[in-house]
Amino acid sequence: MELAHSLLLNEEALAQITEAKRPVFIFEWLRFLDKVLVTANRVDVKEKQKKLVEQLTGLISSAPGPPTRKLLAKNLATLYSIGDTFTVFQTLDKCNEIIKSKDDTPAYLPTKLAAVACVGAFYDKMGRMLGSSFPDTINNMLKALKSAESQGRGEILLSLQKVLCGLGGAAASCHRDIYKNARSLLTDRSMAVRCAVAKCLLELQNEAVFMWTTELENVATLCYKALEGSNYGVRVEVAKLLGTVMATALLPKHASVMRQNVKRATLEEVLELMATGFLRGGSGFLKSGGEMLKGGGSVSREVRVGITQAYVVFVTTLGGQWLERNFATFLSHVLDLVSHPRATQTHVEAVYSRRCVSFMLRATLGGLLGEKAQIAAGKEICQAISKQMRAVEAVVNDISGENKAGAADVSASQHVMVCALKELGSLVQSLSATASPLIQEPSIGLLETVTSVLLHPSMAARLAAAWCLRCVAVALPYQLTPLLDRCAERINSLKSSPEAVSGYSFAMAALLGGVHQCPLGIPHSKGKLVVSIAEDLLRTAAQNSRLSLQRTQAGWLLLGALMTLGPSLVRYHLPKMLLLWRNVFPRSQKELEAEKARGDAFTWQVTLEGRAGALCAMRSFVAHCPELLTEDVIRRLMTPIECAMTMMSHVPAIIKVHGAHLKASAAMVRLRLYDILALLPPKTYEGSFNALLRELVAEFTLTDNSANTTTSLLRSLCHYDDSVLMGSWLQETDHKCIEDQLQPNSASGSGALEHDPSSIYLRVPVGEAIPGPLPLGVSVIDASVALFGVVFPHVSFKHRLQMLDHFAECIKQAKGVRQQAVQLNIFTAVLSALKGLAENKSTLGPEEVRKSALALVMGALDNPNPILRCAAGEALGRMAQVVGEATFIARMAQTSFDKLKSARDVVSRTGHSLALGCLHRYVGGIGSGQHLKTSVSILLALAQDGSSHEVQTWALHSLALIVDSSGPMYRGYVEPTLSLVLTLLLTVPPSHIEVHQCLGRCLGALITTVGPELQGNGATISTIRSSCLVGCAIMQDHSDSLVQAAAISCLQQLHMFAPRHVNLSSLVPCLCVHLCSPHLLLRRAAVACLRQLAQREAPEVCEYAMSLAKRGGDNNTIHLNITETGLEGVLFGMLDRETDRKLCSDIHDTLGHMLSSLAVEKLSHWLKLCKDVLAATTDVGAPVVVEVEKDEEDSEKKDEMDDDSMFTGLGEDDKSKPSVAPRWVTRVFAADCLCRIILLCENDKAHFDLAAARSAQAKNPKGDQLVLHLSDLIRMAFMAATDHSNQLRMAGLQALEDIIKKFASVPEPEFPGHVILEQYQANVGAALRPAFSPDTPSDITAKACQVCSTWIGSGVVSDLNDLRRVHNLLVSSLDKVQAGKGSSSQLYSESATTMEKLAVLKAWAEVYVVAMNIKKDAESKPAKPVQSGEDDDDEDDMGADVLPPDSLITLVQPELPSLSRLWLAMLRDYALLTLPAEFSSQLPPDGGAFYTPETIDTARLHYRSSWAPVLHAVALWLSSTEFGAAEEKEDVPSALSKAPAISQAASSTTKSFEESVKDRMHLMLGVSIEFLCFPRPEEPIHNVMSCLHALFTLLASPCAKIHIAEDQLLAVELLNVLHRLLLTRDPPAVQLQVTAVVQETIRAAQDHLQRQKAGKGKEEEGEKDSQPSLGEGADTGELVPGKSLVFAAMELLVFILVRHLPQLNARVKESPSHVPLRPQRLPEESARLVANTVSILAELPSLCSPAGSMTILPTVLFLITGVLRETALKTADNSVPVTVTAALQGIKTIITSPLARVEGMQTQWSGLVRSGLASVLENSRPEESRPDMDEVSMLTAITLFLLSASNELVGVIVLQKGCMDRFRNALNSSDPWVQARCYQLLLSVFQHSSRALSTPYIHALAPLMVEKLKAVERSRPGTAAELQAVQEGIRVLENLVGMGEEQNRVQLLALLVPTLISYLLDENAISSAPQVSRALHEFALQNLMRIGPLYPAAFKTVIGAAPELKIRLESAILANQASSRAKAAARLAQPQVQAAPTIKLKTNFF
Repeated sequence: MELAHSLLLNEEALAQITEAKRPVFIFEWLRFLDKVLVTANRVDVKEKQKKLVEQLTGLISSAPGPPTRKLLAKNLATLYSIGDTFTVFQTLDKCNEIIKSKDDTPAYLPTKLAAVACVGAFYDKMGRMLGSSFPDTINNMLKALKSAESQGRGEILLSLQKVLCGLGGAAASCHRDIYKNARSLLTDRSMAVRCAVAKCLLELQNEAVFMWTTELENVATLCYKALEGSNYGVRVEVAKLLGTVMATALLPKHASVMRQNVKRATLEEVLELMATGFLRGGSGFLKSGGEMLKGGGSVSREVRVGITQAYVVFVTTLGGQWLERNFATFLSHVLDLVSHPRATQTHVEAVYSRRCVSFMLRATLGGLLGEKAQIAAGKEICQAISKQMRAVEAVVNDISGENKAGAADVSASQHVMVCALKELGSLVQSLSATASPLIQEPSIGLLETVTSVLLHPSMAARLAAAWCLRCVAVALPYQLTPLLDRCAERINSLKSSPEAVSGYSFAMAALLGGVHQCPLGIPHSKGKLVVSIAEDLLRTAAQNSRLSLQRTQAGWLLLGALMTLGPSLVRYHLPKMLLLWRNVFPRSQKELEAEKARGDAFTWQVTLEGRAGALCAMRSFVAHCPELLTEDVIRRLMTPIECAMTMMSHVPAIIKVHGAHLKASAAMVRLRLYDILALLPPKTYEGSFNALLRELVAEFTLTDNSANTTTSLLRSLCHYDDSVLMGSWLQETDHKCIEDQLQPNSASGSGALEHDPSSIYLRVPVGEAIPGPLPLGVSVIDASVALFGVVFPHVSFKHRLQMLDHFAECIKQAKGVRQQAVQLNIFTAVLSALKGLAENKSTLGPEEVRKSALALVMGALDNPNPILRCAAGEALGRMAQVVGEATFIARMAQTSFDKLKSARDVVSRTGHSLALGCLHRYVGGIGSGQHLKTSVSILLALAQDGSSHEVQTWALHSLALIVDSSGPMYRGYVEPTLSLVLTLLLTVPPSHIEVHQCLGRCLGALITTVGPELQGNGATISTIRSSCLVGCAIMQDHSDSLVQAAAISCLQQLHMFAPRHVNLSSLVPCLCVHLCSPHLLLRRAAVACLRQLAQREAPEVCEYAMSLAKRGGDNNTIHLNITETGLEGVLFGMLDRETDRKLCSDIHDTLGHMLSSLAVEKLSHWLKLCKDVLAATTDVGAPVVVEVEKDEEDSEKKDEMDDDSMFTGLGEDDKSKPSVAPRWVTRVFAADCLCRIILLCENDKAHFDLAAARSAQAKNPKGDQLVLHLSDLIRMAFMAATDHSNQLRMAGLQALEDIIKKFASVPEPEFPGHVILEQYQANVGAALRPAFSPDTPSDITAKACQVCSTWIGSGVVSDLNDLRRVHNLLVSSLDKVQAGKGSSSQLYSESATTMEKLAVLKAWAEVYVVAMNIKKDAESKPAKPVQSGEDDDDEDDMGADVLPPDSLITLVQPELPSLSRLWLAMLRDYALLTLPAEFSSQLPPDGGAFYTPETIDTARLHYRSSWAPVLHAVALWLSSTEFGAAEEKEDVPSALSKAPAISQAASSTTKSFEESVKDRMHLMLGVSIEFLCFPRPEEPIHNVMSCLHALFTLLASPCAKIHIAEDQLLAVELLNVLHRLLLTRDPPAVQLQVTAVVQETIRAAQDHLQRQKAGKGKEEEGEKDSQPSLGEGADTGELVPGKSLVFAAMELLVFILVRHLPQLNARVKESPSHVPLRPQRLPEESARLVANTVSILAELPSLCSPAGSMTILPTVLFLITGVLRETALKTADNSVPVTVTAALQGIKTIITSPLARVEGMQTQWSGLVRSGLASVLENSRPEESRPDMDEVSMLTAITLFLLSASNELVGVIVLQKGCMDRFRNALNSSDPWVQARCYQLLLSVFQHSSRALSTPYIHALAPLMVEKLKAVERSRPGTAAELQAVQEGIRVLENLVGMGEEQNRVQLLALLVPTLISYLLDENAISSAPQVSRALHEFALQNLMRIGPLYPAAFKTVIGAAPELKIRLESAILANQASSRAKAAARLAQPQVQAAPTIKLKTNFF
């Protein structure tokens, strides 16, 4: 392929390759040329132009295929437009010659077509440059047109279209000729030609004025004729032509109109003309004669559907503004269409016409108008409805009967009503909450108007009105309850009117059906109301025969609707329902027989309707309340159902007696019966199978049915992918809802509410706007087929065989059309049965059953009806799947192989080729592997059969199925298949769209098969890859959208496997163009592909899209609206227009991917996008309430913003007018995007730091930080939060909360001490205020409470008055909460009230928690200023700006009494609701404080989300008021006036205070422990933290400590639960908080033990023996797991230690795989955790009796010394890690414990202490493996042992020697810091009171010290640390001198004094000595001067003995005095400063 990439065609290479590959090579070269010509150097091109023209014109005559000729023509034209144009006329003449040629052989055809294509391309590209030659060319082509075959006709017409396009107005002289020749072809038998004519005429009408003036009527008639017998493609093209011509006639686009004084058409004329087509079709309305007007012959459906599309094109072309202005006219016109008798000749026709009119309205109103205009349109529709209704009422009330024509009007008016109400409903539903102005405005009276229609005489109109009310209620849920009440009240007051009973019950049923779409629901009492009304209707039905039927139907309808409310409500009414159901049917066989004889036709009708209603309500119950279906309930349901089954057999006899009009009622009963049985498990009605199957089979084989009704289920049972074979069964398009009418099965697309009123309350099927049940005749057959599929797998093989044989018999008996119908139904049933078998994993049965089934299926494989063939193929595949035996499959395959080898007719070849595909599809690659080769070879052969395109289509489709299902097994056949696909793509005419679609499927399947291999570079893979790319390129160029969609999905596959090889620079622009395609599937494919590309390469995608926008200027053929907002902007715009679910979700995903990879880099761009979308909110009908304060302060910001938007807004003014403002759904998405952007910026701190952001921007002006856009963020959130749309308000509040959380702590650099958010206080307040208005839905108020608490707790607001504004909102909502359960009128369900109340309490709790934390911090801080001793007024200055710490508390304080009560009540509720199901009997029967028993399930969720902060708040409150003691003692000063009353109350409650403490304690601990036992994984971590904080706070209060200590098991349980929590939750914060709770628990136990001891001590002061047994472990020392608190604590603490220091675990060390690790520094959090743990460990022995202590002490000491060993590491700044401090403190606590003094324990104790010291010594031994061990900490530990446990250690030589070694090592250390600390520690040992301990150490270590200190003279200290070491050493010596006895003093001084004197410097050297050396000199001098006076005699002796010392000392003293006094003073100060760094331990251990 690479050889093809050259400017000239590489002819040698071409000659070398095989014949078959040449076309591909040529095509590839043309592709390359197409890309290169545009970019190539013009000089190069001109040089080679001659040769190129030769090569290209040579190709014309080489019979190129369709794609090749298109490219060839394009290249030639491009070449001439770039290079010289000398030879262009020669080439043109050459082409014209070819076109004139008389050669008509098929071989010459491609050459002719190529010439035609070239002519078109020339004129298209060069237009008027070829000026004079055009008349000849056009005439030549028109001549050829007359004799051409269909392919030629199509090509010539398309070429003419291009000629016209290129020449524009210049070709006027030929316009009439072209028109005359083309118009006759509009009714050509080839559909492709019709399409081509329509395109050609569409181009013509741009310039030919006559088409939309004088010829307008003729054009219209032609179009109507063209629509007859048309396919979808023709309808789309002709509708485009017709609509555009009509629009042009009305509003001409040209100046040409001004020149020729043409008469412009009026709107009435144009509409009249279109109406004629809609009502009379193409039968020519210009013929005179009355028979036309009288009726006769209905319009063909194709014409009506086509004209419907034309109406939409007409309005779309005129645009949204035109529609706004002329909506009233348009509306009345389309409604007149549907009221015309010709449009409604039969019921089904009427439904079809209604659907068409609804489509016109929805497509124009829904898409072209913005929200404001839609509201205006809604008003118009309301007026139209009320006008109609007035007319109807006039007729109905006209008793005299003068108005004879009136009755016809009424029946016509029902259709008008249905269309108008359906559109009104859709409008309101799409507007959602934005529609509130429409509902609320009294002048419109929408609700009154709609409810008035509920009394319309026609059922269809009443149902439509009911549906419209349901739409209103779903859009505006606050209307739901009032509407229900209103209907209920009307039913009761108008009981005697049949219409009223029927209409209002429809409305109630519809409203109940809408409840599931309203998350807030309805009050529970409404259920009771409905039941009572329904009961009443059923009870009174028999009283009045005029009303019996309506009341019966209404009663059951209401009960059926009630069931949709779900189990929680139905549960209460179930017993009554079961009773009602039982009573409708006879109780016994006898009664059944008896009733047959009774009754007349009317009573039977009422009876049958009643039973149908009851069954329908049952079905609704089974469908909506599966949880209530216990075995018992099913048993009780079965009684009436079995009775109904028995009754079925009697009905035919009854109909015989009473007349055929009962047939419909009987059919309704059967339908309901089948429906409910299909939902119940078949096991429950096994006994009735035989009778039931007889009914079912009779139903769908049409035994008793003379009509040839067919089921509608076949489409859904066949495979989705097979739609391409069933041509007429359309793929999804934007016109789906009207195109459905044209499908071949009965009544397709004629769904309407009146066919089954129960559908008004059922869920609407996905993707449909309104339920459309099919007519009863079809529905019953559908239901029977579905039930047959459910029952068949449970039937015995014998019966299966009988049925299959019976089916064959039925088919044989029927003839003609009836046979087709019967066969279709039977096939659908068989498919349904096979599908049931597959789902049940059961088999088909023994050989004879299989044989019978196979015969049935094989017979249909050569049925002429393609739908049946499809079904047969599918059945064959399913059968193979169910039987699953290789031999059976082989037999099936063989049959098809044989048939295909011999058969020549199209039908059997197509059927059997599909059979092969289906076999593979259902058996998979492995099961059908051995047939693969044969199948592939046969299908490849069939696919090449050019004589029949149908055979090609089916063969290729099957091939695609095989490739798909074979997977890697197909790898060997990829190359031949691929080459076939390419050949066909290059040769099959483009008009055979199905073939091309199947080729696309094949190519996609092949790409998947090769898969990731496509990335490879081998020769074969490269060939495969380039073939795939060529194939995609051919399909991308195809004219049909579905083929283009296939190309895109192939490229998408390729991109997935080999991303490098897909050229995005050409793909992305192509996708962008498709986004505006009129074809849904193409838009879907384009967006799906963009979604995949955006996942990996979002930046590139956006860049290429923008490049398209830049290119768009010079190429006007692309109408793309990519502006500076780029692709993102287009996608946002699409969200407003698209309604398809899949498409919208893909757009959301694409935008999401783009946002996540681009938003942070291009912040401004994305924020502006969101802002532009959100800013559109203000133009909705009613004014938005905006506070004044906000406007004033925003005005200056508005000015800033307008500068930017001024420039962007100018250029696109004209363009942007018609596009609609973003709709609310898009705005909600934009608000979500805003939250995502904030979240994405989290990773970079600069986004949330104003100072950093500004400096970053100064460095890099292109960079962008979120914080700089804060005002925009706030404004967007504000706009969203104050919108009409509730969903948008939620999103806005969420965004506001995110903004507050992220920016609360961002400081304002210009005003230190302030935060950046302060300036937006007013905005936040204004955004929150509306959410607290009384009419706001609960979910919004709940969210707003959350935002309030976040705002108050964020600490942003510094001014109390500002804080009050938001605080008052919470206060007002608190009043609402206190109003209690039975508060005023309720709009939503009780659980909504629960949600709101709990949200308020949660918000208050969060505020209180923050307030208490601030207060606590404030209380712990004041310690500092006092120490620093500054003046008082400084402090005042500091506090002036900052919020006083208790101000928040003062806001909460007044509410606390009521809050605490409510919080406790809420926790009580929560505690009850968390009980397991088996305790449900303990729940209070009338609900809790905030929930009702009916809404218990939903309430649980609300409690679950809000209990944690409340728990924390209650804990804080309890501990701050000593467990509510303050309630009794009332310590709030403001309450003094009430004091007297309170004291009396207190006296009566004192006795129960203890109990209340106990209750509250149990509640709090219960809730916490229950939660911590098993926090669900999805629980947010802050709930866990809140719970732990609450426990900690609680246990900090003395009352709680007493309580938990008295009940030890409780404490043990708490510790066990905490241990479990640690096992599951990792975050360090959680673990730290757990240790805090454990510590409090241990403290509580310690206090309790102290109290016990004190109590014991008082009792037995005399006898001291029995004391030790207090504490755990008693006398034996045994700790019982599960009961022992100490044991539980140890378990937990050991877990933490081992988790963070795994080396502590002895087992780890013993394991053979253990590699000793070098200890690592612990991270900060872990270190704190380990330290806390160690501290608690050390406290544990104090809880034990002496014996108990001895049990745990070894473990405790082992752990503590282990921690010391692992964490004692040197740090750079010599700081002591917290863990080490804790460990040393722990050792001290243990060694100094009173245990040492307990008798009987001494030996054990000393053993313990000695072992402890031994461990420390062992651990502190210097090792190579631990160079960074912290010797100081180890020495400290050793010293601790020596000092605190001297008695046990005296005289233990081994230990003594070890200790001395450690000290000696430290003294010899090279680190001066270690030396210094060693001296300090030695000093404390030397000074120990027990001489027995200290003496050995003095003897051993003093000499070494003296030596060390003497050595200093030779190496004076160089650093402060070394100096300090020397000073510490001297201090020890001085102390030794002091300790020595008088007689030894001289010897001791003789060591000290010379050493000191040796430190003195020579007077000459002082000045030059370094600082440290001088300091040593000063230090020595001062010490000498201090020692002298202390021991004068000894000092003299020493000095006297050595004269040289004396001289040095004296000279030093002299020098000292010689310095001036000032200096001396300074110097004296210096050593003090110098000596300051004596080391203080952080904690003083000694």
